[in-house]
Amino acid sequence: MPTSHTARPSAVPPSLTAPPDLSTVWLRVFLDVSRHGSFTVAARDLGWTQSAVSRQISSLEAALGGVPLFDRLPRGVRLTAHGRTLLPHAEATVARLHAMRRELAALDDLTGGTLRFGAFATADAALVPRAIAAFRAQHPGVALTREEGLTPRLLARLGDGDLDLAIVSSTGGALSGDVEAYALHHLLDEALYVALPPGHPLTGRASVRLTQLADEDWISGSAHAEGTLLEEAHRHGFRPRVAHVVAEWTAKQGYVAAGLGVTLVPALAAESVRPDITLVRIHDEDAPPRTVYAATARGRTAPPAVGPFLEALRAAQVT
Repeated sequence: MPTSHTARPSAVPPSLTAPPDLSTVWLRVFLDVSRHGSFTVAARDLGWTQSAVSRQISSLEAALGGVPLFDRLPRGVRLTAHGRTLLPHAEATVARLHAMRRELAALDDLTGGTLRFGAFATADAALVPRAIAAFRAQHPGVALTREEGLTPRLLARLGDGDLDLAIVSSTGGALSGDVEAYALHHLLDEALYVALPPGHPLTGRASVRLTQLADEDWISGSAHAEGTLLEEAHRHGFRPRVAHVVAEWTAKQGYVAAGLGVTLVPALAAESVRPDITLVRIHDEDAPPRTVYAATARGRTAPPAVGPFLEALRAAQVT
């Protein structure tokens, strides 16, 4: 009984799978000759000798497997079938190279490209919008993408290469974690305020101590003071009584205005406070100013737009 054999597909020659190694000079010369239908005219247009143009075309033909791209006629040249097939690909390749060069140049002269940055929530109240407006007025061609998050997450995103710049904050002037991985550009030190409801007995004071607020009901973004602006209260001997957990700043103000408690407001958010509540500054010894930085990743080449955006952030400082 005859033995059956399963035919194995033959290996595809590398020459059919790998693109040919082509010089962009060859392609540009090919397009010039195609446009003029003449080696002589193309040479004059390029500022070359006719023999130099002929050598470039011969090199291109050799790289493509020795196929003829032009029929050499008594007067000029004409594209062959192979030349006509190559023509749209050569045009597209050269066009893409021109586009690449324009986009690279746009990054350097700030007429294009994208700057990716993140910021913590209260920085979005005034600092970030002002910086964006100033930056766009000077560099309207640069696209800005923004995301909001807490400082640890923003630094992680920066470290992973997902952000070019992160606007972060730290109470007491120090950041936790591997700060050596980041270049910290100091922006400002912002004071802390307490938002009081109408008729509160501390309204009208120039400043208050945290201990004067020990018996208050608090509106906070977390049921626990740790990791929030209220953390300083522990150092002063009392545990804040969080009556309502509210994450969003505008909503916190509504709770305060209704007389349901008080809340801490950093200076960056002070401009957005509604008129029916009162801000009183917390004594600096009780709550050290929160330091705000613009962070970039060390050891990486920052996009050219980072420097001008940093300037816009510094010019937009709100304290």
